[in-house]
Amino acid sequence: MKQNHEIKDPIHAFVKHDSVERQVINSRPFQRLRHIHQLSMAYLVYPGATHRRFEHSLGVMELASRVFDVVTDKNKLNDRLRNSLEQVNSVDQLAYWRRVLRMAALCHDLGHLPFSHGIEGLLPEGWDHERMTRILICSDEMKPLWQSMRPPLDPIDIVKLAVGPQKATDLTFSDWEAILAEIVTGDAFGVDRMDYLLRDSLHTGVPYGEFDHYRLIDTLRILTPPSESGVGDTSLEPSLGIEKGGLAAAEAMLLARYYMFRTVYFHPVVRIYGIHLMDFLFAWLDGSPLPIDPVNYLLLTDNEVMTDLLKAARDRDRKGHDPARRIVERAHYKVLYEWNQKDASQNPRIGRDVFDAAEKEFGKDAVRYDKLPPKSGKIDFLVLLRTGEPSFASTESSILDQIPPQKGEYVFIDPNRLKDAQKWLKTNFDRIVKNPGSVNNEES
Repeated sequence: MKQNHEIKDPIHAFVKHDSVERQVINSRPFQRLRHIHQLSMAYLVYPGATHRRFEHSLGVMELASRVFDVVTDKNKLNDRLRNSLEQVNSVDQLAYWRRVLRMAALCHDLGHLPFSHGIEGLLPEGWDHERMTRILICSDEMKPLWQSMRPPLDPIDIVKLAVGPQKATDLTFSDWEAILAEIVTGDAFGVDRMDYLLRDSLHTGVPYGEFDHYRLIDTLRILTPPSESGVGDTSLEPSLGIEKGGLAAAEAMLLARYYMFRTVYFHPVVRIYGIHLMDFLFAWLDGSPLPIDPVNYLLLTDNEVMTDLLKAARDRDRKGHDPARRIVERAHYKVLYEWNQKDASQNPRIGRDVFDAAEKEFGKDAVRYDKLPPKSGKIDFLVLLRTGEPSFASTESSILDQIPPQKGEYVFIDPNRLKDAQKWLKTNFDRIVKNPGSVNNEES
């Protein structure tokens, strides 16, 4: 029987895997990702954005393998790292951890909810998709797959690399494990980010997400931070860095991230469809949280949600009829106010104040508020200079320091009230700007 397989991919040409890994791909938890949109309801704005978590996860596995092979090449490690990271000196250890990394990359999104990130607020307190990913990796359904591999894989090792130290705070990470987790989840060079930028750019038709990931990966290195003497200090934790020759590719990726958030992920119509979806699901669930037991969790995909959403949109007596109708009929709320720096310099809570005043004027059901999750513009990482000494990107790059943080707020209004609301806001805006919190103060 054929032992090595290929899956055609529009980003990476082919995703290669063997028969043992194919069993994981064919498992029920992973196949469920065929039915989870990568970009929630962004396809209502960008019609090509119908790709799923399934192909993204395959791409992350492919990229993780490439990065692993580059950064563990003995010729690209100095003597101190070869001595401190004992795994790179063992063929068996490298083979084991390469397989763990591939499976962690493949399974890093197992726990995603229907329509991905948009509805995590409906989980019970303290839960997120990473926690559910961990449960599924360690589930009775997946454990036999890890045991069938040679050598058998420890599911906790897979969990560590799939969710990283920030989400698995109860687990202890060695330097080696932290580096491998960084390959998947890292802010600067995580392959999760590399793949979603490239894939989302392709499917939305927005070219800002493109960057030279071949050059970027080829110049990645494991580095130790510089000490005060200017020489790499092995007492400090090693991490992923880049050769000076790859700095432009790293800059391009972080700029791509900035522009994709600005133009796609934080697009106001994408955001309001997410709010309408949350409103529908809250009604659909009768205010109860989403299920967290693995059996029922695996039965819930975009398909089940869309089936009931379409029924609700057609029947005004069904729960969630109004938000469902707005999604199906494209009758979404419109932007009444969008945050900008000039207004915020006069009133730091301007978005919330406009919302509070509009809600008081037009009613709770007519207005929605959306504060964008903060995304830092500054990400520092190690750079290997041509002299062989380490430095920091914040020192070596004049571009990275110029990437601003992503922030903002939207106030949305029922389209039937838009014209009246625009006139009202024009008349009252100066008062709202100059009197932060005035609406709440009046009510108190």
